[in-house]
Amino acid sequence: MEIKRIFVMGAGLMGSGIAQVAAQAGYSVSLCDVSREALERALNNIRWSVGKFAEKGRVTEPVETIVGRIEPTLKVDPAGEADLAVEAVFENLEVKRDVFLRLDQVLPAHALLATNTSAIPVTQLAAAVSPGRRPKVLGLHFFSPVPMMQAVEVVRAMTTSQEAFLAGRDFVRSLGKEPILVHKDVPGFLLNRINFPATLEAMRLVEAGVATVEDVDKGLRLAAGRKMGIFETGDMVGLDVTHGALLAIFEETRDPRWYPPAILRRKVQLGQLGKKTGRGWYVYDQEGNRIGPADV
Repeated sequence: MEIKRIFVMGAGLMGSGIAQVAAQAGYSVSLCDVSREALERALNNIRWSVGKFAEKGRVTEPVETIVGRIEPTLKVDPAGEADLAVEAVFENLEVKRDVFLRLDQVLPAHALLATNTSAIPVTQLAAAVSPGRRPKVLGLHFFSPVPMMQAVEVVRAMTTSQEAFLAGRDFVRSLGKEPILVHKDVPGFLLNRINFPATLEAMRLVEAGVATVEDVDKGLRLAAGRKMGIFETGDMVGLDVTHGALLAIFEETRDPRWYPPAILRRKVQLGQLGKKTGRGWYVYDQEGNRIGPADV
């Protein structure tokens, strides 16, 4: 199937990043959120990010041409003209199910419906829509920051048709990214199932006083070849997002190794969610510059 118009639900870090890379690839994009302020902030961030790409010669079109392909909206109505809708809202099953229900009622019959969830089984979301839509539901799990990260997991739910699965793969390639095909819908999919055990162990070691957040991150950068440490990445993604993903895997598997450590649970309870709140594993100033480690 041919994809021309994209609808993105959620203008946060992930949703705005998905909208940006789609616009850079030439797609017309509707970016939806319940908050006008969130939409304004997203467009400003997208304009800044595209500007950085332009400075480095990584985009050839004028910045405003690319940004102009993104239509901000507070309503789901533009989804009625979309060929693909991508849900990128908070990592909560009920919230995502509600979004899927709303989009199912508006999207054209031919349109694909994808979720950017990092851990919730896609089949659970497919169950929320009408039987006729279920073959067109799939996972498109982008990684943060979306404009920079090249991998996108394409996840086949139990109901996903071969046509939809391959269309998702081709869409990812059209963005200049590499599809990672996930053929079975397990919670956490592929890369998080590999990466989360290290994240959990790092938290538990800090919690036990074995090492500091800073030294864990420094060691992983210098010895493991990571561009960012585990805790630096966690602050960028959001501690609430990591917490929600781990809970989703735990609730599906009932395996205690996936249960979020107390140190993470407490930070989420205190609202210390990372860069977006000014405090997570590190402390940030009003411009988002890191000041130093936070108390753990």
